[in-house]
Amino acid sequence: MSTLVLGFQEIEKTQLLLVGGKGLNLGELSKIEGIQVPEGFCVTTLGFQKAIEQNETYHALLDRLTMLTVEDRDEIGEISRKIRQIVMDVEIPSDVVKAVAHYLTQFGEEHAYAVRSSATAEDLPHASFAGQQDTYLNIIGKEEILQHISKCWASLFTDRAVIYRMQNGFDHRHVYLSVIVQRMVFPQASGILFTADPISCNRKLLSIDASFGLGEALVSGLVSADCYKVQGEEIVQKRIATKKLAIYGRKEGGTQTEQIDPDQQKVQTLTEQQILQLARIGRQIEAYFGYPQDIEWCLVDDSFYIVQSRPITTLYPIPEANDQENHVYISVGHQQMMTDPIKPLGLSFFLLTTPAPMRKAGGRLFVDVTQRLASPDSRNNLLHAMGQHDPLMKDALMNIIERGDFIKSLPNDTKASSPTRGNTDIPAQFENNPSIVSDLIKRSQTSIEELKQNIQMKSGSDLFDFILEDIQELKKILFDPQSSAVFMAAMNASSWINEKMNEWLGEKNVADTLSQSVPNNITSEMGLALMGVADVIRPYPEVIDFLQHVKDDNFLEELVTFEGGQETRDAIQAYLDIYGMRCAGEIDMTRTRWIEKPITLVPMILGNIKNFEPNAGKRKFEQGREEALEKEQELLERLKQLPDGEQKAIETKRMIDLVRNFIGYREYPKYGMINRYFVYKQALLKEAEKLVEASKIHEIEDIYYLTFEELHEVVRTNKLDYQIISKRKGDYKYYEKLTPPRVITSDGEIFVGEYKRENLPANAIVGLPVSSGVIEGRARVILHMEEADLEEGDILVTAFTDPGWTPLFVSIKGLITEVGGLMTHGAVIAREYGLPAVVGVENATKLIKDGQRIRVNGTEGYIEIL
Repeated sequence: MSTLVLGFQEIEKTQLLLVGGKGLNLGELSKIEGIQVPEGFCVTTLGFQKAIEQNETYHALLDRLTMLTVEDRDEIGEISRKIRQIVMDVEIPSDVVKAVAHYLTQFGEEHAYAVRSSATAEDLPHASFAGQQDTYLNIIGKEEILQHISKCWASLFTDRAVIYRMQNGFDHRHVYLSVIVQRMVFPQASGILFTADPISCNRKLLSIDASFGLGEALVSGLVSADCYKVQGEEIVQKRIATKKLAIYGRKEGGTQTEQIDPDQQKVQTLTEQQILQLARIGRQIEAYFGYPQDIEWCLVDDSFYIVQSRPITTLYPIPEANDQENHVYISVGHQQMMTDPIKPLGLSFFLLTTPAPMRKAGGRLFVDVTQRLASPDSRNNLLHAMGQHDPLMKDALMNIIERGDFIKSLPNDTKASSPTRGNTDIPAQFENNPSIVSDLIKRSQTSIEELKQNIQMKSGSDLFDFILEDIQELKKILFDPQSSAVFMAAMNASSWINEKMNEWLGEKNVADTLSQSVPNNITSEMGLALMGVADVIRPYPEVIDFLQHVKDDNFLEELVTFEGGQETRDAIQAYLDIYGMRCAGEIDMTRTRWIEKPITLVPMILGNIKNFEPNAGKRKFEQGREEALEKEQELLERLKQLPDGEQKAIETKRMIDLVRNFIGYREYPKYGMINRYFVYKQALLKEAEKLVEASKIHEIEDIYYLTFEELHEVVRTNKLDYQIISKRKGDYKYYEKLTPPRVITSDGEIFVGEYKRENLPANAIVGLPVSSGVIEGRARVILHMEEADLEEGDILVTAFTDPGWTPLFVSIKGLITEVGGLMTHGAVIAREYGLPAVVGVENATKLIKDGQRIRVNGTEGYIEIL
């Protein structure tokens, strides 16, 4: 037969574009030994193309549809309806009709068939398209089947399928439909089998949904199903549903919904033996495809038939380990306040910089904490750190520990704890000497200047060796015990103050006020400095008007033609010289820096001009400093009234000085790291230019999809298989859709923590209080920094904020983020600017709508929607 129609057995692995995702999977399933698949065939996409290729009206409407966006709902509806009508009216080519008749004769024309759509962009590992096209059951007779083939073709253009394609970036002109015609089986029971638990994502826990009759009742949500969970050869959980309805096939064709006898409604759909038999079939299919599967099954006369199997696309990938042991991983993104995926070059630089045992998964990094959880001392240290840093992570880890069966306990092992940032004891001689900080900063700056000089001379393979060597210098600076001791001293002093002031004076989170406007905080200075840039520009209306309309990055050159343009350019350039290597998501060195795309700063500068008076930055800093000093005086006066008050005041004063002298430095090591990363990046981009000239890569940014080692190899050998880059670009798009878990195990199981708090208002949205105070205002839900349009007094709601977001903080009254902890960047800067802040708020950007009026309680850690 021609390739217009193919029997399941004839389908080759490579024929996705002919038979679509469902058809391809059925072809594969029917080749697995011992798996029963009802026989059938596919009308391939060539049949569909042949039917419509000469239809000019169809193609004209398709072109119009391609010009629309998701917002054009009415037009989408109208054009889609016309296309569906054309497809229904078009004559099915005679050779397709002939081929369909041939297979029906072979399998029996008198039988009933299911007629189902199989699109070429469906049931793929990265996009499921589940339920987008139509399925028709119990269709009898050649003419009926042909009519339903046309209906399936037309369902490629239902409104929901069209909109789904638009949202997922698929071109309507390149998505075709194959139609599956499969012999019907009339089951007493049917359902879905997931070879990995869709709720917990545990790859070792298999989940079966089962109900009476045809599976359509279950898929369409008409009935509740029994749910059985199987681990190994054991049924570990059963939930028996009350099943009131079932769908059955009718003798004359079509289906009908029937009531189930009351005495049958609570009967278990499958016996224990059947559950275990089905689980074994599921594991066999999963092993064949090499990936967790979502399988549709039917039970007929005590035999299981498989009618579909597709990859489960919603599972988060498991961090790779090279053994069969149990592992527990925690997300680096949640600690670094950047949960987006990182490109391979960015990942490899982070891996070269850190001594922690890290693993990659889904374009993100995870730390393997199994060893640290195994021995009691290092476990307590880790849990204490997590409690400070991200209580949801701590609670999730506690859930794993309490289960008791996942981690083997070791005797106490002081070496088991992975490297931490130095110790917390402060040598007495430098206890409160601020010059320590200026010395550390000077050392870092000198080192970076030397790097900039020395890297100029390097190229080719030498450059890679030089960078590897310099990363050792970066690690020395990052993990310098003196550097760590400085900010650990401040953090410990901050905890001490909060604890003691609560105990002695009944006041919570006092250290938040005392941390305002401290010296040497490079990140908060960056926000205030941008207010200074606004001050330079404010007197020049022509420049402001020009900046409101700029579209490209050459605007700095064009500025000089306006009055005040040279001053503006100099001010922006001076800002970029100090902070230009920063950006949102900066731990990924492949991200575009402000100095590479200065236009990113323009909306923030304009916002500062609109929202503030001249000199507001200096006044803001001064006001914070005065509030902190007043608070200090007030506390010391009150303490002196207490029993043993003089001594308490002396101790407290010492701790306040530690906080004010040293907490600002907390932000500096990362600034130094990002600075170095940018020097490396500029040098590597020069190598990329040579590779483009030699036609080894298509564009400079292609190098971002190679690891450091791979890029070194390409530069050394001048050879590259470009398919690697194409594949990784596709992977990266897929990773962008994934939400990384805080805690995941080697079984793929995701553990979720929760906040345990009483006495909160009804409907309060709970998070971690990190900067005290209560504020009401308009919520601005912003997912990408460059989309920010803030008025003074707005409350910023976002997924995460790393230092690159700081310039926005000067315009807001409060902060809410989905990730973060007490000492992450957003929290540190919020305290320093005196902004009430609640972080670690699960799904904040979905629960809070843009423009809603809300109240943020940064002292108790919750949000109310007003």
